[in-house]
Amino acid sequence: MKKDIHPDYHEINVVMTDGSTYQTRSTYGKPGDTLRLDVDPKTHPAWTGGQSRMLDQGGQLARFNKRFQKFGLKSGQE
Repeated sequence: MKKDIHPDYHEINVVMTDGSTYQTRSTYGKPGDTLRLDVDPKTHPAWTGGQSRMLDQGGQLARFNKRFQKFGLKSGQE
């Protein structure tokens, strides 16, 4: 292996969205830094198989559905 071409690989702390933490090795930041996740595999539908329900924050989903309801499937078309 060539010297001085690889990034520093060290231990960091990871904080999940539910507050649980664990240590892992990474090239992120400096040794001992904390990485706080906005999205994690415990709650995101991409990892949970879509079992989580979409939250309608600020009525955005309702506004979308109202705006595009005329584009829905007509009876007999599926």
